[in-house]
Amino acid sequence: MFLIHLLLGLAIVAPVVLFGLFHIRNAYGRPNRRAVRAGLALFVSSLLVLATGILLTRALADIREPFLRRGLYWAHVITPLAVVWLFVLHRLAGRRIRWSVGLTWAAVAGVFALAMTLLHGQDPRRWNVAGPASGEQYFFPSLARTSTGNFIPARTLLNDQYCQACHADIHESWLHSVHRFSSFNNPAYDATVRETRRVIFERDGNVQASRFCAGCHDPVPFFAGEFEDPRFDDPGYELATDPLATAGITCTVCHAITNINSARGNADYTIEEPIHYPWAFSDHPILRWVNEQLVKAKPDFHKKVFLKPLHRTAEF
Repeated sequence: MFLIHLLLGLAIVAPVVLFGLFHIRNAYGRPNRRAVRAGLALFVSSLLVLATGILLTRALADIREPFLRRGLYWAHVITPLAVVWLFVLHRLAGRRIRWSVGLTWAAVAGVFALAMTLLHGQDPRRWNVAGPASGEQYFFPSLARTSTGNFIPARTLLNDQYCQACHADIHESWLHSVHRFSSFNNPAYDATVRETRRVIFERDGNVQASRFCAGCHDPVPFFAGEFEDPRFDDPGYELATDPLATAGITCTVCHAITNINSARGNADYTIEEPIHYPWAFSDHPILRWVNEQLVKAKPDFHKKVFLKPLHRTAEF
């Protein structure tokens, strides 16, 4: 929805500017000075709408100062109302307005705006709700759940380079943290789980019970469903060479948690696959640039997804 808003906005820049310039050149010397003054004010207001919209995208100038961005935002929201009013004044000074046509279009625009507002207010995600018990068949004896009971694609949980592009300092700290080395890339953990899997396999004939550890230590292969692969049931499988088993606790793993089911530990939380702006996983430089511009132009959506109120609680 936001991408379409930007595309439509950019599409009207040239027509509005060119029409305004040519119209002023043809009409500036006309004797109806009231219409000329209203037309000039209308053109300036239209340029202000376009300019504030372009500046808010941060494509030409990376404006980060919150007070200035809020000013640009409210100017972009309020100025269109002035444009409508100045257009009416401009037309009142000229030929008679066909009010029935104008009001019809206003009604269509109003209904469309209301429908889009209702659609924009819908959120398909279910935060602060424990994941369904259907996931227990796979995740047990870990208490962790996904919001749908299904697996989460590994690429979603491994997308640390995406975070690094904007949060290089935090990524650098994470790169040397115990979170980064929580899994089979940690020799102590690797040895412990290897022995656990050997004993459990002798006892049960499988290594399902070792998933007790995975919800905390091995979230990437765990939530990606990799433990369903027969090789993970082989106690001799060299987990330390598996890229998923050495991912540790990634950026997305923590920030994708949506609920703390209880405070009894053992990964008793619910996690979801985060929703991104389009092309977050694209390797194409242009599409990747568009994704980055969307995040920079409207970071509130990105922040809402990855920094929930839950993350500021003691339970988390």
